[in-house]
Amino acid sequence: MDVPDWVWALTIVAIVGLLAFDFVFHVRKAHVPTLREAAVWSAGYVGVALLFGVGLLLFGSGEAGPEYFAGYVTEKALSVDNLFVFLVIIASFRVPREDQQKVLLFGIAFALIARTGFIFLGAALINAFAWIFYLFGLILLLTAGSVLKNDHDDDDRKADNFVIRLAKKVIRTSEHYDGDKLFTTVDGKRAMTPMLLVMVAIGGTDILFALDSIPAIFGLTQHVYIVFTATAFSLLGLRQLYFLVDGLLDRLIYLSYGLAAILGLIGVKLILHALHENNVPFINGGEPVKVIEISTWMSLSVIVGVLVVTVVASLLSNKGKAMTAIANARRHATAYLDSEYTHDPEERERIFHKLLAERDQIVDMKPKYRQLVRDEPALRKLLDDAAAKHDEAVERGEAEPFERKGLT
Repeated sequence: MDVPDWVWALTIVAIVGLLAFDFVFHVRKAHVPTLREAAVWSAGYVGVALLFGVGLLLFGSGEAGPEYFAGYVTEKALSVDNLFVFLVIIASFRVPREDQQKVLLFGIAFALIARTGFIFLGAALINAFAWIFYLFGLILLLTAGSVLKNDHDDDDRKADNFVIRLAKKVIRTSEHYDGDKLFTTVDGKRAMTPMLLVMVAIGGTDILFALDSIPAIFGLTQHVYIVFTATAFSLLGLRQLYFLVDGLLDRLIYLSYGLAAILGLIGVKLILHALHENNVPFINGGEPVKVIEISTWMSLSVIVGVLVVTVVASLLSNKGKAMTAIANARRHATAYLDSEYTHDPEERERIFHKLLAERDQIVDMKPKYRQLVRDEPALRKLLDDAAAKHDEAVERGEAEPFERKGLT
């Protein structure tokens, strides 16, 4: 599929325009987005991505539309998995709730720039070396295995990774935030704030995510324009999606299995394609190998089917509900006790009411799941401390009293 330069230019201008619009009208003024705001804008970005795909179906080549949708769905699923790590980074840096949008938007912008570079590098490698399909396929198969381990705590993906340690050594760093400023003054000297550090952490993990996602989408299409647009549209709206699914991420307990299956499928598809186009001397004498290739429509059907099954199974799982309630209670109790988490009294009350709802869920859980709380004295202390702090706010007339229920 040949794409004219003016189409490329319009596409890039549109994507940059969406990011600029997002910053000017939503992120520049620090605030906590409401659920309705996050839902409306998430739906809007998904709608734009779907309309673009329909345009490719109507005006592109026969395979352009299906390849785009397969790539978009895969990249979107991988980006949801990335939110788990973003959540860990933001929590570990204690980013104020009002400023989390700016951090996420920076991460998205950095990811677009980094992945665009990887896309053109990948396209150049594919055009120059046919054996690169073998390498991409192997990377995806290995990634599928690591996803099954659900290892989100690798040193490179922690908030305190090598990039952060290097930045702290090179640049003077303050201990506290100064609004959403990147630099501040400490004892008369200019210092970097944690806001800049968390942006570096998000950007560093985006590079690592690109090493997984770019081979995946090249396994579905080799058209650079489709790879670029599917990747870009999957990232746009990720900020709103973060706030929309915040609290539900832990519920997707089977997502890792679905992603492993999808990456494994694409890895096999790449290796089969590599065999079909083989010119490696020590494989079949450098001649192509007659193998069955997985069609784009088949890939799209399997990807959508696997995601639907894993998401539905996660949402219906009693274990998923229990783990979500416990994880969210821990997170909201920690946030409520953190004086720097938010300076908005309404947001603090919202956090505490969320905590009460999660407490009620825990109380109503089956005994075997309530035992998970009994086995974690640190969690019980955290919840008791949050209740005690709220009692102090009630005595000062800053909060409404609540009904007490035994957690254990």
